[in-house]
Amino acid sequence: MKLRLDGGNIEYDINGPRNGVPVVFIHGFPFSRQMWRYQVDALKQDYHVITYDVRGHGGSDTGDGQYSVELFVDDFIALLDHLKLRSVVAVGLSMGGYIVLRAVERHPERFRGIVLCDTRSEADGNDGKVKRARQVIELGENGLAGFTESFLGAVFHGKTLSEKPAVVGAIRETIANTPLPAVRGTLLALAGRTDTTPSLYRIAVPTLILVGRHDAVTPPSASHAMKDKIPGAELHVIPDAGHLSNLENPEEFTTHLFNFLHRIKRVNT
Repeated sequence: MKLRLDGGNIEYDINGPRNGVPVVFIHGFPFSRQMWRYQVDALKQDYHVITYDVRGHGGSDTGDGQYSVELFVDDFIALLDHLKLRSVVAVGLSMGGYIVLRAVERHPERFRGIVLCDTRSEADGNDGKVKRARQVIELGENGLAGFTESFLGAVFHGKTLSEKPAVVGAIRETIANTPLPAVRGTLLALAGRTDTTPSLYRIAVPTLILVGRHDAVTPPSASHAMKDKIPGAELHVIPDAGHLSNLENPEEFTTHLFNFLHRIKRVNT
């Protein structure tokens, strides 16, 4: 299904009963909604599950490539309005977590719970901004191939790289199919995102934090820092997983997610 917005279409899927608690999944960079297939299959019997492709990713249109996290939040809220969803549980991984944190800061009334996966609240420091700027230049000069292999080595735990070639191959293919202007534009958007740390203390909905034990991109220390600031937040460290914990150890990831959603479901019934 497609939502028409300024700059192009946003592609999304809906699974599960309309009267179920709505759960919206937001993928990381530079992936697509397909990264949530295991979780969708596990939840769709009981929950109203929405997955979508962030602008420039998956089946969504690239537009002009002039992105910001603020624009991604606008798209997310527009999708909720289009689907007539007053409040949802939002699950965001990495970039998806940045979008969720900024969205709950701007529109706290739209959420009944949030799940922050392998993400952080801090904005990029100077070193991070310079690294992303360098990647933008290198992508323009050399294309996606070198970037992709370096990226895969950073986001996956070594055990995943050696033992789960199908998982790694699927992400490799997703990155290869992401338009170069979208990859470059998203890098600039991530470099320019705001720091949502000061607002963590004001989060007033149930919050689950999940992180791979071997995440080298947004390490467990960043998740513990968020837990210490978000009232009542729950944190689980996922073993045998790096930055893509929902794909690398989907059984344990989804068990914690299901238990969290079940508690929210009981409160809302």
